Amino acid sequence: MNNAWQLLRLASPQLPIGGYSYSQAMELAVDQGLVQDPASAARWIEDQLLLNLARFEAPLLLAHCVAAADEDWCELKALNECHRASRETRELHLESRQMGYSLQQLLDDLPEQDDAARALLADLEEPALAVAWSLAARAWRIAPQDALSAWLWGWLENQLAVLMKTLPLGQQSAQRLTSQLLPSLEHAQRTASELHPSRWGSAAFGLALASMAHERQYSRLFRS
Repeated sequence: MNNAWQLLRLASPQLPIGGYSYSQAMELAVDQGLVQDPASAARWIEDQLLLNLARFEAPLLLAHCVAAADEDWCELKALNECHRASRETRELHLESRQMGYSLQQLLDDLPEQDDAARALLADLEEPALAVAWSLAARAWRIAPQDALSAWLWGWLENQLAVLMKTLPLGQQSAQRLTSQLLPSLEHAQRTASELHPSRWGSAAFGLALASMAHERQYSRLFRS
């Protein structure tokens, strides 16, 4: 079988885990005028990619995928706890928990998932999205680096979808932004792949504050 099918499946916005429900504070940035046009949107997304995701979220997810591929269940449990502890706000915690739960439900109903992975998910108190993502990659025989690519692409695609609903941003403008941001996406993956665990970490104070403010935003379309 062509391995690309499973990779496209993992990266697809049709994956039924509810990613379209979340903006990761982009909605608040638009509401407050921090993001108001393609140029400011590009700055917001690029800062997220290079100052936050590349330094912590992405290397942590890659470590999940490596542990799952190696069937290192103890390491995977420890990484899941690290991921849970890193959620700075209530809505970011709920986002990861809900999407992780939805992906767990999907995997439990698919023949590709084996008993060892099912047992691990059942043993976790709150499987976060990262651990469920890594087990999906394992079940579908997707290499860890490719699983990271799918996750980064899905994140970028979702941010652009948020912009199309909130700015609004047209489809052609979104495609121009994609072309502009692909080098940053590549840079984020390369940084995440090379960063030693002792150097994992980011201090995305602006994102955390935006997320906390979004929790109290009067009118909103997204859950985060």
